[in-house]
Amino acid sequence: MDVMDEGPKYGQPKKYDPTFTGPIHNRGCTDIICCIFFLVAIVGYLAVGIVAWSHGDPRKVIYPTDSTGQFCGQGNLEKKPLLFYFNIMKCASPMVLLEFQCPTPQVCVEKCPDRTMTLFTANKNPLEWTYYKGFCREDPGTKTVPDILKQKLCPSVLVSSKAFLQRCFPSLGKKGEVITVGDKETFDDGEGNQRNAKDLVAGVKNATIVMEGRQVAMKIFEDYTRSWYWILICLLIAVVVSLIFIVLLRFLAGIMVWVMILMVIVVIAYGIGHCSYKYITLKDTSGANVTLQQLGFQPDFTVYLHIRQTWLAFIIILAIVELIIILVLIFLRNRIRIAVELMKEASRAIGYVMSSLFYPIFTFLLLTVVIAYWGITAVFLSTSSEPVYKVFNETVCSHSRLTCNPENFTLSEIKRDCPRSECLFAFYGGETPYHKYLILFQFYNVFLFFWCANFVTALGQMTLAGAFASYYWALNKSKDMPTFPLCASLGRSLRYHTGSLAFGSLILAIIQIIRVLLEYVDHKLKGAENKFAKFLMCCLKCCFWCLEKFIKFLNRNAYIMVAIHGKNFCSSARDAFFLLMRNVIRVVVVDKVTDFILFLGKLLIVGLVGIFAFFFFSGHTDAFKGAAPSLHYYWVPILTVLVGSYLIAHGFFSVYAMCVDTLFLCFLEDLERNDGSAERPYFMTENLLNVLKKKNQAK
Repeated sequence: MDVMDEGPKYGQPKKYDPTFTGPIHNRGCTDIICCIFFLVAIVGYLAVGIVAWSHGDPRKVIYPTDSTGQFCGQGNLEKKPLLFYFNIMKCASPMVLLEFQCPTPQVCVEKCPDRTMTLFTANKNPLEWTYYKGFCREDPGTKTVPDILKQKLCPSVLVSSKAFLQRCFPSLGKKGEVITVGDKETFDDGEGNQRNAKDLVAGVKNATIVMEGRQVAMKIFEDYTRSWYWILICLLIAVVVSLIFIVLLRFLAGIMVWVMILMVIVVIAYGIGHCSYKYITLKDTSGANVTLQQLGFQPDFTVYLHIRQTWLAFIIILAIVELIIILVLIFLRNRIRIAVELMKEASRAIGYVMSSLFYPIFTFLLLTVVIAYWGITAVFLSTSSEPVYKVFNETVCSHSRLTCNPENFTLSEIKRDCPRSECLFAFYGGETPYHKYLILFQFYNVFLFFWCANFVTALGQMTLAGAFASYYWALNKSKDMPTFPLCASLGRSLRYHTGSLAFGSLILAIIQIIRVLLEYVDHKLKGAENKFAKFLMCCLKCCFWCLEKFIKFLNRNAYIMVAIHGKNFCSSARDAFFLLMRNVIRVVVVDKVTDFILFLGKLLIVGLVGIFAFFFFSGHTDAFKGAAPSLHYYWVPILTVLVGSYLIAHGFFSVYAMCVDTLFLCFLEDLERNDGSAERPYFMTENLLNVLKKKNQAK
């Protein structure tokens, strides 16, 4: 059977077109309607950003807010940056601590109290009374203590506190197993009662956890300041190693592929031998001959390893896998040779378009702009609400939690019905039409973020595809290729195919936003007991995950066809799909061989750089002890280097993978369009022709 025979055919193969000379030919704009729609959406996105920036105020999430809605540390309160709670025990709820809003008066203060005292004791001492009044909402003047407490002008008690996240929390400690506050086990609550310090724990428990997290964060930040230049050096090493690996692929691709395939065969063979050894050694062991059916389900899975039948199952499974791999190698050896040759050809193409290796930096910068715009707009939208005030009362009150106006609250009916109630700042919200549609603006912000991010990624794919396609379709690589193939391809993509890029990105964005909504609904259903609803949600999430993967694969190949032929998105997607289906075996072999090699390359780069980073930052090697910085956590720069190295390797190999995919589609097109005659010569290189046992006839 000829290597061209792929079984059933899908669609019609391409006929010879004498006007086709590759991706550089006369072409027109594609998917114009989608292009216009995308531009209108971008203008709307900018309008949403302008509206958000005009209404939003990030200070609402940066600075704490007192009971009157003023920002601590800003404006008239510039010298009072800290928020003080009158009664921290009112903040015992975890949700209250999370939002930093408690049903108790809150004032901005210059410093947190450094001593514990009650209002009664402070009022008797002039010096302490002067200090105490610094934590009152207003100067009580000559009012009596009962009047001050009734009007809630001052807190009933001051507890020794420390500042954290611009808020004052009691400074709790321990004496043995006893919790203390200000080195004392008890404190006066200002109402004549002695309370244990542990009563404050519920109000500051979450804050203590966050405080410990902040200390860890500060140490991590210090580690970064001490090791950032060494991290950059390690990442530079990752860049060099990635380039070396790509060069090795050009000259040693065949050896590397076959060695790795042989290693897989050897590893599986070793697994069969090890399982056989365990199966034989358990022969005379008591209880080892029990069948899996007799044993039944056991929560401790190690029990199954003492049963002979388990190892027999492993032997059968591994033997089947080994046999399949060997048969695949026997019958698909020619196609593996094509995959290897395409990888070599990809290295040569990258050699002609060296700037393509650094194109991911441009894509990264564009994605950074998109992410930054989305993040800033989201913050301004979330802070573009107005302060909402609620009625708080310590006793039973029919008006509790109702919205109120602090300016006329003292003269309102609520105050007459509930004399001890107060109108305090609760949260940010609003009832205007703008605030009612705020959730739609947030949804639009998220949707346009997905659309723009996918558009940037698609632009990178089409640009690289156009540059590598011009390499393939040039009979004379040095003369027929454009001077700056990457820039020329970028210009063609933006000038003619913005609509096609927007179309493909829109389809993917719709699927991604549906997945986000499914995750949101699933989060809401977590407490539900409906098994069918959970099962249905799991199925939907799985289906849309698979659909997103398929659309990404289809879009990628559609962009390649757009870059080659200049057709619209739907026609290109159809042509790419049928072209791949007509060569489905080659697609599977080439795709998997390429992915496997590139994955191993990423692991190799990450492993080499990671090992160097470990020995350098951990100080386990005497050679680096003098140069290595002193760190709190040496794993911080190591993890950073590992993640950074993977991203760098992924960036380089994503270019390589795009090159292989482009050349592969061009190769399939070449086989269908041409026959090697003088009028219709193959564009592929001599090496590929030799693998396929084909040749071009002399003119």
